[in-house]
Amino acid sequence: MLTVNIICIGKLKEEYWRSACAEYEKRLSSFCRLRTIELSETRAPEHPSPAQIAQVVENEGKLILSKLPSGGAVIPLCIEGKELNSPELSALLEQYPLEGKSEVTFIIGGSCGLSDAVKQRGSLRLSMSRMTFPHQMARVMLLEQIYRAFQIASGGKYHK
Repeated sequence: MLTVNIICIGKLKEEYWRSACAEYEKRLSSFCRLRTIELSETRAPEHPSPAQIAQVVENEGKLILSKLPSGGAVIPLCIEGKELNSPELSALLEQYPLEGKSEVTFIIGGSCGLSDAVKQRGSLRLSMSRMTFPHQMARVMLLEQIYRAFQIASGGKYHK
């Protein structure tokens, strides 16, 4: 069974985000081992300078890299990444075990983005869309798409 890790900066503060994630986590338990690793945000001033933003991204990047499991696929989510449709994501998740990878780690950065070092660790940079979404929504969307990918692979009725 594939292990799917989601490393994310920040916690889900609102109950509705936690409930949505919990629902998909429950559904995914039939298909994979899911681990969510929430890391603390680096605080920045109200109106940060470019240097302060760079420092936030650097600090969060180091924290993310320290939590990456050894081996497996790493997929940072970033706006300049590749857009996949649901069947393509499903095929990708099916391919990893065939390549000897038992783990895949998705990374959702903080509000200032991901460091270049984190992006470079990725075997694929993934974009959910060219639009910008709140990080909490991105987590729910990612979980839903992972669930949809497993449903596609298993021939389930969820994907239409």
